[in-house]
Amino acid sequence: MKVLVAYFSASGVTKGAAEQLAVVAGADLHEIKPAQPYTDADLDWTDKQSRSSVEMNDKNSRPAIADKLTNMQDYDVVYVGFPIWWYTAPTIINTFMESYDFKGKTVIPFATSGGSSIKKACEDLKAAYPEVNWKEGKLLNRVSKQELNELRAQSGI
Repeated sequence: MKVLVAYFSASGVTKGAAEQLAVVAGADLHEIKPAQPYTDADLDWTDKQSRSSVEMNDKNSRPAIADKLTNMQDYDVVYVGFPIWWYTAPTIINTFMESYDFKGKTVIPFATSGGSSIKKACEDLKAAYPEVNWKEGKLLNRVSKQELNELRAQSGI
């Protein structure tokens, strides 16, 4: 079984969790990079005109991704990681999900957050992509190796 950990990280927190998860899961690692990198001003959630605020307020927003995987068909299991924005996944995750065929794959979300749970993000992803074989997601803040092993075990991987 071939496993991929794909992640979007705006500040580096999700990247750290993704790197640790890839080691524990024996997975390949892929960063979901926006074609136009986010600046600090873009990420200012208190500014209603910031790029992230505008994207999150537009359900049809699909920020372009810079590096597309050419071998997604090789993977059986894909962990998809992201920071929680406005209680859900950033819209670039929709771009990622719509860029590949996930038929026959198991997809497991994970996230980092300063205070929100992953529950709404998981519900939103399942509703948007009901054909995907989703497994339960987990918040991986300041994650331990034990928690990563638990995530792997609960997903049956």
